[in-house]
Formats: sequence, structure tokens, C-alpha cells
Amino acid sequence: MSVDVAATLGASVLAIVDPSLLLSLQSWLGAVGDLVFGVLLWVLDQWYWLMDWVYYVTGLEMLNPRYRFMHRAILVGLCVGVMAPLIGTFLVHRQLALIGDALAHTAFAGVAIGLFLNAVIDLGVSPYLTAVVVAMIAALFIELISEVTDAYNDVSMAIVLSTGFALGTTLISLNAGGLAVGVNQFLFGNLSTVSPQSAAILLVLFAVIVGTVAVTRNQLLYVTFDETAAAVSGIPVNWYNRVMVMLTAMVVVGAMQIMGVILVAAMLVVPVAGATQVSRSFSESLVVSVVLAELAVLLGIAVAYYGGVTAGGVIVLVAVGIYICAIALGKVQSIRGERTTPDMGSIEADSVDVNTGTGDD
Repeated sequence: MSVDVAATLGASVLAIVDPSLLLSLQSWLGAVGDLVFGVLLWVLDQWYWLMDWVYYVTGLEMLNPRYRFMHRAILVGLCVGVMAPLIGTFLVHRQLALIGDALAHTAFAGVAIGLFLNAVIDLGVSPYLTAVVVAMIAALFIELISEVTDAYNDVSMAIVLSTGFALGTTLISLNAGGLAVGVNQFLFGNLSTVSPQSAAILLVLFAVIVGTVAVTRNQLLYVTFDETAAAVSGIPVNWYNRVMVMLTAMVVVGAMQIMGVILVAAMLVVPVAGATQVSRSFSESLVVSVVLAELAVLLGIAVAYYGGVTAGGVIVLVAVGIYICAIALGKVQSIRGERTTPDMGSIEADSVDVNTGTGDD
């Protein structure tokens, strides 16, 4: 009886839904996608123009108009320099610094899925898109495992990390010929492989991440420093936790283009760790961490280009060097009595009125 009812309902739905409506919806979605992509390409063209102008003013060889891939790599790096510490500041103060590493390994599985589907059924989808989807699903699983099993976050992160990397390596082994070569750029990052499509995807991720943090900043700050009080005040803590891990997944995929899966988590942590050594409030730490990240990215890309080395490794080494300098500066400030060097989790939160949505830095 239930089978007959299901069949009847299915037939009714098919009879109600006009195929022409489905075609119209598909055409409309395609038109919207073309419009968005066209706008993003226009933004890229304006960026090219700006880089050309900087080249004619400074004469820097890496900004030569012939090297459009470098222009795109610098744009990606600048966006990562904002996104990574923007999210990493919340993660570090919640003692979730390693979640970036876990999601990076699941993003690797997403890349492997995209490459596998393209090789087997010629799907034609960007591996970065499949990486975004898989990483966001993995982020939700990290939260769900912690909520359902009452396990610590590091347990759920370890489970998701190992599962994601195992899935990725398994898919690569199924077709080791072409996939092993194609996956290297995702493992270690590559400046020359930042395509216009990849840059456009990153710009979308950048807008979503910055916009979401701008709208929910006060709530995220409240949940970061006192989950219990936030829950009592009526804030849906679990929902904002999921928002944070999903934003982290977006950052990981975006930074993966130049940093690679192996080193991407460093940009979520190292600049923030350096900023906490010289900052006295959450907002100050956020701004300083972005400045330090941008400095590391620009110096790292320049050294990688002129030195002919991998950009991801150089960027991380520069960031670690800046972190060491920040520690020394913090100690000097402490000795001079200007401030007390804080522990990683002891930086003062800004006073926030969550109900009104305003903050007083």
C-alpha cells in the first residue's frame, strides 16, 4: 500500500511540475551565474590595471603585465591575509587552533573527489568547488560529533582529519596516473596555477566570510569568550559554532591555492599568535594580526618569485619570523612597563552589547 501511495504522489508531483518551468529555472540560474562571473572578471580586470600601474611606477619585475598569474596570486594572497586572521583570531582564543589542519586535510579529500570525477566522468567542475563543499560538510561533522558524543573537540578533529586524508589518498590511488600529478599543486600550493576561475571563487569566499563576520561579530565574540553566558542570554551557541567552523572551511579552501593543504593552517594561527603578544584588546589583536598576515604574504610571495622556491613554505617561514619579532617586542614592552605580555587566551575582550548589536572598543 505504501509503495502505491508513494508512486501516486510521485506521479502527481511530476504532473504538477511543468518541464518548461524547470527549463526556465535552469536558464535563470545559468544567467545569474554568468552575471556574477562576469562581475568578478570585471573586478579582476580592474586589479590587472592597478598592478600594471604599480609596475610602471616601481618597475618590479614580478608585476610585469605579462605575468597575469602573479597579479592573481597577489590578489589571492591579500584576500587570504585578511580572511585567515579574521577567522583565526576567534579560533585561537577558543583554543581551536588545530581545526584548520583538520579541515585542510578534508579539503584535500574534496580536491581528490573533484579530480576523480573529472577524470572518470569528465564532470568539468573545479576541484576548488568540490573542496569547498567537502570541507564545509566536514566542519559540520566536527561540531556534530562533539555535540552527539560529548567528545572533546580535538577528538572530533582527529577523526575528521584522518577520515578526510584517508578518503583523498584512496581516490588518488584508484587513478594514480593523472591524479598524483594534478594533486601536487594542491598539496604544496603554486603561484602559477591561480587561474581566473580560482581567483573568482576566492573573491566570492572573501565576500561571504567578511560579510558574515561583520554581521555576526558581536555574537561570535560573546560565544568565543563565554559560551555559558551567551546561551543564558538567548544566543543559539551551537548555531554560531557551526557558522564559525564553516567559515573556517572557506578560509582553508581559499588559502589552499597558494599555501597548499600542508601549510594552510599556519595562516590561521601564526599571525594571530604574534598579534596577541603586542595587543591589549580583541579588536586591536584582530587588526594587528591582519597587518602581520599581509606582511608575511607579500614578503613571502616576493621571495618565492625571485628565489624560485615554493610560496607556501616561504610565507609560513616569514610569518614565524614575524611572530618571533612580536614576542621580542612584547617582552620589551613588558620590561618598560608599558604592558603585561598576555597568555594566548588571556587577551581582554571588547565590551559588547549583543542585544543591541553594538560594541565599544
